[in-house]
Amino acid sequence: MPDVIFNGPEGRLEGRYHHSQDPNAPLALILHPHPQFGGTMNNKVVFNLFSNFKERGFSVLRFNFRGVGRSQGDYDQGIGELSDAAAALDWMQTHNPNAGPVWVAGFSFGAWIAMQLLMRRPEIEGFISVAPPANMYDFSFLAPCPSSGIIINGTRDMQVPQKDVLKLVEKLQAQKGITIHHSEVAGADHFFQETLAHLMENVDEYLNMRLLGEGDDGE
Repeated sequence: MPDVIFNGPEGRLEGRYHHSQDPNAPLALILHPHPQFGGTMNNKVVFNLFSNFKERGFSVLRFNFRGVGRSQGDYDQGIGELSDAAAALDWMQTHNPNAGPVWVAGFSFGAWIAMQLLMRRPEIEGFISVAPPANMYDFSFLAPCPSSGIIINGTRDMQVPQKDVLKLVEKLQAQKGITIHHSEVAGADHFFQETLAHLMENVDEYLNMRLLGEGDDGE
C-alpha cells in the first residue's frame, strides 16, 4: 500500500492508502488511538481494520494525526485532530469523485474523533467504534447520532470500564431512525492484546450484515 502525504490544516499529514480499482468503490477512513500515549496509524487494531476494508474492495486510508510520525503540527486536544480527519476524508473524496458510501472506523481516542466526524459529514453512513473512551470524553454531541454503526469493547478494559460504554450504547440505542449494535469481546483488555482475532470476528460479522445483507440487522 503506498505511503501518501496530503495537506492538513496545520501542514502535511502522513498516511497509508489503498486505492480500489473500482471507481465507484466505497471509502473507509481509519483513525488511530491517542497521540500522546503511543497511538499511531500502525497500531494493530487500526491496521486490521484497514486490512478488512481493503479486502472488501474499499478505497481505504489510515493516517497519523498531527504531531505523530511524519505528520506536522502538535497535539490539539482533539479539536485539531477532528480537522485532520475531515481533511483526510476530503483528500480521499478528491481522489474518488465517484465513490460510493463512506465509512469511518476508530479505536479509542480515534473512536471519539470518528463519532464527531459523523456529525460533520452526512455522507458517512456507517461506523465502527472500538473501545470508545466514554469515561474520558463527552459523547453528548451525538444528539441525535446520524448513522447506524457498531460499538465494540472488551470485558476486561481497565482504561474504559464496561459500565461507561454500556451507558453510551443505551443512550444511542434509544434514538430513532438508526440502529446501534453492541458487542463485547470476552477477556479483552483495552488494546485487545490477546484477543485481536476475536475483535475482528465481531467486525467481520457486522460488516457482512451491513454490506452483504447476511443475518438480521435488527431494523
